[in-house]
Amino acid sequence: MSSLLSLSRWLARYTSLFIILVAILAYFVPDAFAWVQQGQRASVILGLIMLTMGCTLSTNDFHILLTRPMDILIGVVAQYTIMPLVAWMLARLFHLDAFMTAGIILVGCCPGGVSSNIMSFLCKGDVAYSVGMTTVSTCLSPIMTPLLMLWLAGAEIEVDAWGMFQNILLVTLLPVMLGVAFNYFLGKRKDFLLIQGIMPGVSVLCLACIVGGVVFTVRPQLQETGLRLLLLTLAVVTLHNGTGYLLGYLAGKGFAFSTAKRRTLSLEVGMQNAGMATVLARNFFASPAMIAVNPMAALAVFPCAISCAYHSISGTLLAGFFSLQDEKNAEH
Repeated sequence: MSSLLSLSRWLARYTSLFIILVAILAYFVPDAFAWVQQGQRASVILGLIMLTMGCTLSTNDFHILLTRPMDILIGVVAQYTIMPLVAWMLARLFHLDAFMTAGIILVGCCPGGVSSNIMSFLCKGDVAYSVGMTTVSTCLSPIMTPLLMLWLAGAEIEVDAWGMFQNILLVTLLPVMLGVAFNYFLGKRKDFLLIQGIMPGVSVLCLACIVGGVVFTVRPQLQETGLRLLLLTLAVVTLHNGTGYLLGYLAGKGFAFSTAKRRTLSLEVGMQNAGMATVLARNFFASPAMIAVNPMAALAVFPCAISCAYHSISGTLLAGFFSLQDEKNAEH
């Protein structure tokens, strides 16, 4: 168990590096991840990720919803306005096709990612606020994500909002609530506490499987278009993510938030649950049946997969920048 705990901590610390290595492996050895795209395995893997998130939540984490409702409201409104609208504008600016447009908008319409909680801790942000925002935005995602997709991408591509609502409810919200129940009833048991310790590593491994499956899917298109597609996607994802960080921070400044809360809001807005976006893109815009009819449909998952790795990298760098600021201020 001690070895598993050490491995889990290593994976949590070097998430972005591990995801990149898995993506490279999937490109050169695609058959190793073909199993992920069979049936509903990707959805099951996402459900496991959300279960691990729920198992780390306690009743104390929900206490912030009652004590600081206005902070949560400001954060969630920023989450579900800034990133979706920025994604929509970038799709117009870069003249993306319908599938790429759906992919980047889907990233913007998803809730905040669990990694933002870790980054908030590393840069001395408001961790309780971060957990509260992630929890609320995730709970609202079955409604907000389909509605925003229908509004912003419905003119470009067919959006099954009802199907998306059911899918998010089943593979996102239900596992989270189940995990919370496990933590409530089993949280004091030593064996459960040990299991909690390896959950970050399990989550990273599951995310790596999802990314590997996506690389397997988009590999033919990537080979055909090569560096151009990769650079285009990186440019869009970088601008989307960076603008989210900036506007999130400015929103916190506009509402006179403390430095810790501004940092947290910046990370929460900028870092999305790209794993969830990847699975939704695969289920609703780039399923094997859809790709068989139109191979370009595979491009819908590409911005989501790139975001999985990039958000972790940029979040780590931003948290490091905030920490460096603290060190400089301490010297003065």
